[in-house]
Amino acid sequence: MVNKDEVYELTRDGEQKLKDELEKLKTVDRIQIREAIKDAREQGDLSENADYSSAREQQANIEARILEIENILKHAKILDVTRVTVKYLDKNRVVTYEIVGTIEADPFAGKISNDSPLGKAVVNHKKNDIFFITTESGKELKLQLLDKN
Repeated sequence: MVNKDEVYELTRDGEQKLKDELEKLKTVDRIQIREAIKDAREQGDLSENADYSSAREQQANIEARILEIENILKHAKILDVTRVTVKYLDKNRVVTYEIVGTIEADPFAGKISNDSPLGKAVVNHKKNDIFFITTESGKELKLQLLDKN
């Protein structure tokens, strides 16, 4: 569950994805689960009705996710998307990343958090700067910022 007072940093794309998910939860998933609960009630004894118990649990999960998304959107700070291309000098490897908010981060998709060591470091550097970061595992990496936009 999310902290009700926390500010969530999102890109416009991340904000839209959450809005789309919220809309689906409210207009599709809620209706489907209400129907499932209604059907399960019609089966009779609710105390031993696994379908009813499962549907009620799914309903609780849907309602919790709706509240979570509404809270995130209420406290969202929209970030400008920054794409950076860095060269890992120790490995002579070039990688392009998109700097996004923490809840949107997906390193396997090339989206890193603005709170990650690299995300924090590139803010203070300009094209062609060489800099060091320390990863969360304690390893120090030497990088060069090749592009930032």
